[in-house]
Amino acid sequence: MSGVGPITQDWEPVVIRKKAPNAAARKDEKAVNAARRAGAEIEALKKFNAGTNKAASSSTSLNTKKLDDETENLTHERVPSELKKAIMQARLDKKLTQAQLAQLINEKPQVIQEYESGKAIPNQQIIGKLERALGAKLRGKK
Repeated sequence: MSGVGPITQDWEPVVIRKKAPNAAARKDEKAVNAARRAGAEIEALKKFNAGTNKAASSSTSLNTKKLDDETENLTHERVPSELKKAIMQARLDKKLTQAQLAQLINEKPQVIQEYESGKAIPNQQIIGKLERALGAKLRGKK
């Protein structure tokens, strides 16, 4: 190791400090008391409706007014009565039960029941399956 110059250290000292206290820590009772002892200015504010649930119920008047002003009737489209009758007639002509027809088109019996009662939301894929299984045209002009 002879012949090599003096060994030096080129590292800078690293200083590790605590983070500044966050808002919750500044409101802590210990912190407030320490600030009082140090003579710092302390401001106490009473928040409007603090600790109550009034804000949630007071905004309903706006929403109710909007609902009252709303005149559009928002409902899902249902199966028309012509389609209900056509499905039922075609199924009875083939002498099939709702469960048998459902099995033919790989759907639950409840789906056929909803279509025949008019409660289902029309799905073109299911109507297409029904047309193929029943051999009857259910959509469009006859």
